Amino acid sequence: MTTSNSGDRGPTATRRGAPAGGLPPMPAEIVVAPRLLRIDWRRLTWILLGIGIFVVFYFLPGLPNAADPGGKVFRLSWQGKLAIGLFLMAGTWWVTEVMPIGVTAIAIGLVQVLFNIRPARDALSDFMDPSVWFIFGAIVIGLAFSRSGLTKRMAYKMLTLVGERTSMILLGSFVVTALMTHIMAHTAVAAAVFPLLLAINSLYDDSGKPTKFGKGLFMGMAWVAGAGSIITFLGSARGVAAAGMYKEFTGTDIGFFELPKYLGPVGWVMVFVVWLVIITVLRPERATIPGLRDKAKTLARELGPMSGKEKFVLLAVLAIVALFICKSFVPALDQLDRAGIMLIGTVAFFMTRTLTVEDLESIPWNIILLFGGAMSIGFCLWKTGAAEWIAVHWLTMFRAAPWLVFVIGIAFFVLVMTNFIMNVAAIAIALPVALVIARYLGVAPAVILFACLVTAGMPFNLLIGAAPNAIAYESKQFTSGEFFIYGGIPSVLLMLILTLFVYLIWPAMGMQVLLAPAAR
Repeated sequence: MTTSNSGDRGPTATRRGAPAGGLPPMPAEIVVAPRLLRIDWRRLTWILLGIGIFVVFYFLPGLPNAADPGGKVFRLSWQGKLAIGLFLMAGTWWVTEVMPIGVTAIAIGLVQVLFNIRPARDALSDFMDPSVWFIFGAIVIGLAFSRSGLTKRMAYKMLTLVGERTSMILLGSFVVTALMTHIMAHTAVAAAVFPLLLAINSLYDDSGKPTKFGKGLFMGMAWVAGAGSIITFLGSARGVAAAGMYKEFTGTDIGFFELPKYLGPVGWVMVFVVWLVIITVLRPERATIPGLRDKAKTLARELGPMSGKEKFVLLAVLAIVALFICKSFVPALDQLDRAGIMLIGTVAFFMTRTLTVEDLESIPWNIILLFGGAMSIGFCLWKTGAAEWIAVHWLTMFRAAPWLVFVIGIAFFVLVMTNFIMNVAAIAIALPVALVIARYLGVAPAVILFACLVTAGMPFNLLIGAAPNAIAYESKQFTSGEFFIYGGIPSVLLMLILTLFVYLIWPAMGMQVLLAPAAR
């Protein structure tokens, strides 16, 4: 006869118990707690706000016509009205980052197709525009620098020179980036220095978490890449395109050395202004990194002599840079597209197995899609006439203003537009209208051109404004919202500095800013 202890509960206890050598205990019943659907109300609000903006423009009966001082009337078409709504919707989603930035870009093409804003062939083919391929090629170059070990070698060398103070490390990184943009496109420069900055950041903090130093390092890189790129025709395509438009409108050519003369001082002032903003607003958590110089020297010695792979990557990049330089001077190369030049490196690196298919899969396609969407919305605004309609409305507001307010107003318009669309397109939209109005105010065309080139090169607020912005975002050190907010500081300072140059410094350097009475 077996007696039960106080913990037994009849038959149930037999099932739950675990006799010696038997099966483990089994639960009497399994309770599955229902998973409640959690709604991210903040995210949903911003998504609906973006859609709501587009819906408002869809149902608007029409917007007033614009007219320039010459009497030419600009009517906004139905497609142009929807393009503006799409433009604002995408901007809302990009700034708040409620969806992956690449998915927002896809939505730009999709909405154009669904609402017949533009044919699918046009709206979606923009994602394969040569400019997008140029960015792809630039990113591959940066990848080759990283995989070959060249970026580590460069990073260690720079750190042995600038020392252990984090402020000097930031300044050294910014100066190197700006100098490189004098001889090669700022997109390629950003892609090349990005792995270098990753190596530097890992020596500061190898946790991978965002830090003030990391935010400042990568956002600053993007900003100074833009500042440096305005100084020569080699920094980006915008200078060459703007000079061509200027010659067509005025009959006057812009010489190769005129850009460095007038824009060099502005660009380098902004490089140091950006540095001051970073070390003030995003002051690094640590003033120094003790032992960094010795550690960098040790790591550099461990790398040994340059490998064959490093030498090949360096020679390939130098050859690409040489082609870009020759393109500016050799008429026979004028028809060679810059995207084609940049892709030479892509094919060469994979052909020689410097890069592998695994490297191809690691390319940040989110960024490639982002710029595809940026091209699509830019062309959408341009081709539907919406951008020109906006420009005329904006610029005619200043036709009775003092000449300085007029010039700064044009530059500010280009600054805003270039954060959303291609900088070349922003200039192409603003310049013709501005030159027409300028004659009425007695403003010389040269000052308008140079002022527009300054702001077109420095979109400090949105990732889609320039490729270096998006490349810096891949560091995961900052959000698109942080980039937008912090970018407001150098943007305001840029406008103040440009005002000083337009009013005092450029005239002192010999630039004509006002026309003689007979020439008006």
